[in-house]
Amino acid sequence: MLRPINPPGSTIPGISQAMLVESGRLLLLSGHVPFDEEGKVVGDDLVSQLDKVFANLLATLQAAGADFSALARVTIYVRDYDPSQLPTIRAVRDRWIGKERPPASSLVGVASLFLPDVLVEIDAIAVLPDEKP
Repeated sequence: MLRPINPPGSTIPGISQAMLVESGRLLLLSGHVPFDEEGKVVGDDLVSQLDKVFANLLATLQAAGADFSALARVTIYVRDYDPSQLPTIRAVRDRWIGKERPPASSLVGVASLFLPDVLVEIDAIAVLPDEKP
């Protein structure tokens, strides 16, 4: 259903430059945030919030009958991003998303998110198998 497309030349390790959707149904995942079941922000540091966001993203994927292997694209928004945070962000992401076929990805530093305690938000695009008739 998905095929990574990486042009020759320099690439970023662990990142697909593009994902070709060859078949399937699109699942658009809006901004996932580090909320618990009661709608409260979990954690006050980047690692704990990233882990919660990825857990919430997985719960949504599972509700649709999928997992992280269905991801075609991921965008991570980080409040007050500093380039020194990149190894931490990658380490957490790699615990959740397999490195063998990573989705196309973007990391965007932002001045703020929708609540002052939220440090990270993720949105994504997944591709699910075609439904059988």
